[in-house]
Amino acid sequence: MQTSVLERLDYVAKSYADKVMFKDPENSLTFRQFDELTRSIGTYLAGLVKPGDPVAVMSGRHVYTPACFLGAVRAGCFYAPMDGDMPKARLNQILSVIKAPYMLVDQAHLEAAQSLDFDGEIIVMEQIMQTPADEALLAQRAATLVNTAPLYVIFTSGSTGKPKGVITSHLSLMTYIDSVSKVLDINDTDIMGNQSPLDYIAAVRDIYFPISKGASTFIIPKNEFAVPTALFNTLNREKITALCWSVAGVELPAKLGAFDEGKPEYLKKLCFSGSVMPCKYLKIWQENLPDVLYVNQYGPTEATASCTYYVVGEKVSDDTVLPIGKPYDNYRITLLNDDNTATKPGEIGQICVSGPVLALGYYGNPEVTAASFIQNPLNGNYRELLYKTGDLGRWGEDGNLYFHGRMDRQIKHLGHRIELGEIEETARKVDGVKDCCSLYHKEKATLYLFYTGEATSKEIVLYFRANMPAFMVPRKLINLEALPALPNGKTDMQALKAMFK
Repeated sequence: MQTSVLERLDYVAKSYADKVMFKDPENSLTFRQFDELTRSIGTYLAGLVKPGDPVAVMSGRHVYTPACFLGAVRAGCFYAPMDGDMPKARLNQILSVIKAPYMLVDQAHLEAAQSLDFDGEIIVMEQIMQTPADEALLAQRAATLVNTAPLYVIFTSGSTGKPKGVITSHLSLMTYIDSVSKVLDINDTDIMGNQSPLDYIAAVRDIYFPISKGASTFIIPKNEFAVPTALFNTLNREKITALCWSVAGVELPAKLGAFDEGKPEYLKKLCFSGSVMPCKYLKIWQENLPDVLYVNQYGPTEATASCTYYVVGEKVSDDTVLPIGKPYDNYRITLLNDDNTATKPGEIGQICVSGPVLALGYYGNPEVTAASFIQNPLNGNYRELLYKTGDLGRWGEDGNLYFHGRMDRQIKHLGHRIELGEIEETARKVDGVKDCCSLYHKEKATLYLFYTGEATSKEIVLYFRANMPAFMVPRKLINLEALPALPNGKTDMQALKAMFK
């Protein structure tokens, strides 16, 4: 059994020494160069930081950022990645939770780092990259790690109040990467196309597939996702074979007509996660790339990115609703009723996850950890933690798990229980509706529908009246050019609530 991800890095650095590991439009690092850089950074940090301490990392969208992450791990520490483009108040909240004694930044983020409420020491990456590696010191630090030690703390996006830092261990990360690699058949011939911000949970695949499987990763410039021809040109120039993108990332090229100009010629594997996939866009991908493996993933950060998968074997139609599938290896899914009893076959219950992939909890927040990570109420014989996702699911007769929305998106309106996700699914069936989000103004007892596209409010209301009960017809419809989005691509519901009238 491997103790830490460092053992995997040691192996691939020797096995693929001269192969490109990470690449961006300006720079690239071979496996040997990446390994040497982590040892230089790790040596410098080990001279300052105690084993087991957090290191805050605020670096840009480039090849050196993963090296900063693993440099912190080389020092026997764990890293807390931060997106320097986030609002200053949000970054200060993260720092107030993690309380890291040191922050590692690139030169481009030094000024931003100096403006934060941080009383620790700021270390500039470019100034320590040539530090001679102290192999004896690094070996001492590596020996302090166990596989249940923290690897990173990723802060959840879009929550109100103080952000929650989800702590993931070496064991959980390695278990997840091995499980998802098996389904996607990720190997040393693959070149990943990174879409996710490097501080976000989805990026762990693009960072750790190279470390675990010898794959390579190209970090795609953020602005190219708004220019479909440039995006597909990049995928072809870099010979990208595998993409693990958010649903929003997959939707956008199809929405903007990218396939009218060309297609990714080398692509073999595409997995997507983060929200419900509107199949009218997946259909466009399938029609243009019928031989690609398409995989729908579901799962929270608290279960190391994704816990279930569904291989899309069928040709989808506009109104297809994909299941979220079956658990990955070493994941277990349990559905519970509100009273913590097991649901009956075919009934909807809260999706709960167990297995070695569970997070260690929320950093510095034992109360919230205890409320979310509970003893399995169906097991009174030994310790078995479950994570309560707050999502609703149902096992289908086909053996697949089906998503039924968020528990906190269930509302009671005019005496009826309504799932806001059902409002959204209905709206997406209206011709001319591209995207949408439904919210409820509890004080005014008003259902809102925010949407993009050419459909008129009257057309949407008429469709609802013809297909849904009267109490499920939205009363306030607001047409937007685009739904506001968080850095991870999910809809910014707080921004939409600010539009309540």
